[in-house]
Amino acid sequence: MNKLYPDARSALEGIVRDGMLLAVGGFGLCGIPEALIAALRDTRVRDLTVASNNAGVDGWGLGLLLETRQIRKMISSYVGENAEFERQYLSGDLEVEFAPQGTLAERMRAGGAGIPGFYTRTGVGTLVAEGKELKEFDGSTYVLERGIVADLALVKAWKADLHGNLVYRRSARNFNPNAATCGKVTIAEAEIIVQPGELDPDQIHTPGIFVHRMVHNPNSERRIEKKTVREA
Repeated sequence: MNKLYPDARSALEGIVRDGMLLAVGGFGLCGIPEALIAALRDTRVRDLTVASNNAGVDGWGLGLLLETRQIRKMISSYVGENAEFERQYLSGDLEVEFAPQGTLAERMRAGGAGIPGFYTRTGVGTLVAEGKELKEFDGSTYVLERGIVADLALVKAWKADLHGNLVYRRSARNFNPNAATCGKVTIAEAEIIVQPGELDPDQIHTPGIFVHRMVHNPNSERRIEKKTVREA
């Protein structure tokens, strides 16, 4: 039942391959599994499709995988802080599937719950709905969105026990719980590791049944995505 691996590199061994669909937790630079992302870069796997709210920033987070051209397609809701993303998208080197933020979260949640698709009003009448099935319910038009089932999910937790039960901290929870459930294989990176039984069951956000491997990263680097200051 001990799911802890010595480091991020060994946690990825035997799992990653070219052409995978990944679900990655985080919002901006908050709650991203930075050690797992860096280790994934070092594997040199390519042609990845990544479902994540955004693509990090230049030189950090998923931006590392963009720099090495390992990502073929992004499924995202916000990508405005990454110049390399913009360059690759405009040049045609990177395919992008935009998803409204709530829709993306629900697509992950639905995939993890075994729901193949759902209807939503969000995006109807916009580019988001092009090529998708539309259906009328109670006089309103809804668009069909497919659930996401990823080959691999990478998530970041604040605290975890050796059985893989996860607790997220404040806003770093963001997309992590949904991403954790939609992966066929889920690897969690945690800042604090405790023994089984030390976590209050009522405080657990992701049950260990969803988590297959873990890595301890006690020295998480908390970078600020954008700092705005004013003169005194």
